[in-house]
Amino acid sequence: MDEIPRARFVIQTNGTLVRRLEPEYWRRFETVLLSIDGRQEVTDHYRGSGVYRRVLEAARWLRLNGFRGDLVARMTVTEITDIYLDVKHLLELGLFDHVHWQLDVVWSNRWRDFDGWCERSYLPGLKRLINLWLDEAERGIVLGIVPIIGVLGAMVKGERLDCPPCGAGKTSLAISTDGTILACPIAVDARWARLGNIIEDSRLKVVGKVGIGEPCLSCTYLKYCGGRCLYSHIERLWGEDGFRRVCRVTIKLIEGLLEIKGRVIELLRGGTISLKELSYPPFNNTTEIIP
Repeated sequence: MDEIPRARFVIQTNGTLVRRLEPEYWRRFETVLLSIDGRQEVTDHYRGSGVYRRVLEAARWLRLNGFRGDLVARMTVTEITDIYLDVKHLLELGLFDHVHWQLDVVWSNRWRDFDGWCERSYLPGLKRLINLWLDEAERGIVLGIVPIIGVLGAMVKGERLDCPPCGAGKTSLAISTDGTILACPIAVDARWARLGNIIEDSRLKVVGKVGIGEPCLSCTYLKYCGGRCLYSHIERLWGEDGFRRVCRVTIKLIEGLLEIKGRVIELLRGGTISLKELSYPPFNNTTEIIP
């Protein structure tokens, strides 16, 4: 951080070792993402007993020590998640500016009944979150629910989300310790993700070598989802059927937001909420928007 003072710094951590870095450095981060999955019983189920408490202690410590940047609760969503209750819980803590989540799908074998969980819990929970968000917007309060404001922002501005939304392989590259340039930071062992070497290759040579393909490029929802995830798009670890099952859930989110788009535009025109509040993220802070 001292060597590149004008860079934008982002970190994702569970915060359990937060005190090992001096407060003056924490204050220089623009975004801090803390791994927390919602209520205590949900977070501790996978991350270990006491982790929930330690994450909240870290969040409070950061605020007390002058961190004024974007504090994001980053959730991993599984079958034990109640998306409505867990997101609402994190918002009500009053610690986090934004809440984002990723479905623990494609690379996880923990699911017993993904489709059933979606129908019984996740999709109804998404609908409740959208209704909650709109109710608060009517009062001039924009809840920082990243998948909602990220997609709505693109909708009301007539823009397209990046493809993919995280910018993998285009506006976002990862550099491994041996200098290998990766299209995606989690694809460390995937040959397709190795774009070149930072010593030998220019940025122009490596950017755009891999990207989202079909069936996404022909999909009418692409402008609002950006293909979701480059890694899952290429690897398709759940097969073609599994890929489309996850896609269906993304479409349901988009359709739910399209239903309130008109009212959101009215609230913007009336000055109840501002477009700036829907322009998220302001830069690529690793919140991929689409869960």
